[in-house]
Amino acid sequence: MNPQNSQPPIKQKDPLHGVTLQAILEHLESQYSWAELANMVNIKCFSMNPSIKSSLTFLRKTPWARAKVESLYLWSLREIKRAQGLRVEVE
Repeated sequence: MNPQNSQPPIKQKDPLHGVTLQAILEHLESQYSWAELANMVNIKCFSMNPSIKSSLTFLRKTPWARAKVESLYLWSLREIKRAQGLRVEVE
């Protein structure tokens, strides 16, 4: 490798980079109950026979709902860090 071409890795600005939708749902489901999720994000896949599989199917087809779930995920990460007393840098 040429030393001129070796550059430090660029830090991703997207906090969701590399996080799958399934990982997001699993995190939220472990953090909250399905009933709490249904109250926080008003979508039927969280209130009527909720499951990871049915939620993934719906969220992959529905951009507005996916955006709400991703936003809730980022909020929950900020709250966890805040509770631990860490500096929060999620944009």
